[in-house]
Amino acid sequence: MLPVTDQIVINRQLVFELISSAHADELYFLVEANRGYLRQWLPWLDTTRSVADIKRFIATAETQYKNGAGPQFVICAGEDKKICGVAGFHKIDKVNRSGAIGYWLAEDYQGRGFIMAACRVLLKLGFADYQLNKIEIRCAVGNHKSRAIPERLGFKFEAKLRDSEWLYDHYVDHAVYSLLRGEYDADNA
Repeated sequence: MLPVTDQIVINRQLVFELISSAHADELYFLVEANRGYLRQWLPWLDTTRSVADIKRFIATAETQYKNGAGPQFVICAGEDKKICGVAGFHKIDKVNRSGAIGYWLAEDYQGRGFIMAACRVLLKLGFADYQLNKIEIRCAVGNHKSRAIPERLGFKFEAKLRDSEWLYDHYVDHAVYSLLRGEYDADNA
């Protein structure tokens, strides 16, 4: 496995940085500014109430990466490279050579292709560097914007998991998508 660089430059307007404690304050303020929007689909907002909470997440992400279980990146956009979201591996199962990726983006940055670009980077890392055979994306059935990402990337819909996630006051079903190494086309991903 090749080491991930601290920074992956997509273009002048888009950079992915390996998450670190240096991102904690800016990431916290982004979460705070988008709390209502993100709360529609992400279950961790009520337990993320301070910079210290963000630092704990970052420490977990850094440990995950050091243990070979995949990186987490902050997505930085614009000339000033402001953090606008996070994308990375939730987990990598080394025995079964499979992984799951997740992502979120601030409301003002939606619709610009940033998550598609992030997923392309993660697919390349997963299949080339981590030698995975299968990568999954799971999202709430009703989250059509999130579901559009794996569909555009050629993932196959595998299943609907009933009442898969508790989202504050109700359960949501999850749509499970996967892409196998043999289906992955790096030139067209």
